[in-house]
Amino acid sequence: MKRFIKFIGDFFKEDRNVVPFVNFLKYVGPGILVTVGFIDPGNWATNVSAGSIYGYKLLWVITLSTIMLIILQHNAAHLGIVTGYCLSEATSIYIGNRLSKLILLSAVAASVSTSTAELLGTAIALKMLFNIPVKIGAVLALLVISLVLYTNSYKRLEKIIIGFVSLIGLSFLFEIYMVKIDWKTAAVSWVNPSIPHNAMVVIMSVLGAVVMPHNLFLHSEIIQSRQWNLKDESVVKKQLKFEFLDTLFSMLIGWAINSAMVLLSAAAFYTKGVAVDMLEQAGELLKPIVGGKASLVFAIALLFSGFSSTVTSGIAGGSIYAGIFKEPYNIKDKHTITGIFISLFAALVVVFLFKDSFKVLIFSQMILSIQLPITVFTQIYLTSSKKVMGDYANSKASKAVLIILAVIITALNVKLLIDTLI
Repeated sequence: MKRFIKFIGDFFKEDRNVVPFVNFLKYVGPGILVTVGFIDPGNWATNVSAGSIYGYKLLWVITLSTIMLIILQHNAAHLGIVTGYCLSEATSIYIGNRLSKLILLSAVAASVSTSTAELLGTAIALKMLFNIPVKIGAVLALLVISLVLYTNSYKRLEKIIIGFVSLIGLSFLFEIYMVKIDWKTAAVSWVNPSIPHNAMVVIMSVLGAVVMPHNLFLHSEIIQSRQWNLKDESVVKKQLKFEFLDTLFSMLIGWAINSAMVLLSAAAFYTKGVAVDMLEQAGELLKPIVGGKASLVFAIALLFSGFSSTVTSGIAGGSIYAGIFKEPYNIKDKHTITGIFISLFAALVVVFLFKDSFKVLIFSQMILSIQLPITVFTQIYLTSSKKVMGDYANSKASKAVLIILAVIITALNVKLLIDTLI
């Protein structure tokens, strides 16, 4: 506690001639790009389902998963700042050639899996808004997203994503305004763990939809892409400080939006005894319960979410593939271009192969369940290594916390995978 208070005190001493919050805003960006990864269509599906079936009771899962995410994303960002390498590059450089390739190829598969769910969510939103068939919507979405990725720099993308996240947040504020929320029950549920009967699969799905492998690669890539002077110790320490605040601020935004999804679903569906397990169904059911405006805003917010998360998933795919060749993300480099192409176009192929969108989401979740523990343990190994991190390697206490989280995540994902297959 004393260390945290000192940290906050040091932050407000920084640049006395500049308003501290304004100073902090200059560093906001990487965390926001990561945030869209856990307010993506997959999260929408699990959160809407959780709220419609169990009401406010599973809000604590959003809180727990966000805390886990803050710790893991903070750790991934540290790797990027201290070493100047993203997680993919560091894996290729510091882990044996054969093993590193296996790890990163599995991460590419996870990126494709993630992009599949994101692209599908965007297509579903287009269907809800314009009645465009899902497959045609997926093609249109892919063309626009590819254009954005192949022509824009990080800074432009950050501004686009920050704008979209803001619009998603405002959309849910509007939605919540239109329904009656039991705030007293919600406040208790955010911090009071309870496991309703037959709720374990939904709980694990919510947790799995928040902590995702591509986000760990993405954060380490974006945070080091700003090319700070790593030889200056004071610069490194300053970046580590502001990175934590950026991560905390951004993940709390994600927590609020994910919570809003559960709140809306609980107030609109659970109280009416309506169970929802499909996004299209949620949009249609909102019309008679809350009104046409709420359904429209829901679809627009889903479109922003799907578009943003597909963009960041494409960046992660490019970063992972380039890292196999020990290269950073560079949109002008053939390996980055190839990685983005594999992530997005393979996702489109999967969308076309499956007629049932629900099966696509199950398929993508299975791939993520297999790969996530691989990424988490790889990251812990690298950030705990003195050879990689020097004096900034994980302390024994930090390493213990990270390992505990990794074991919990692995156990939950194995259980979710078994339940999915059964």
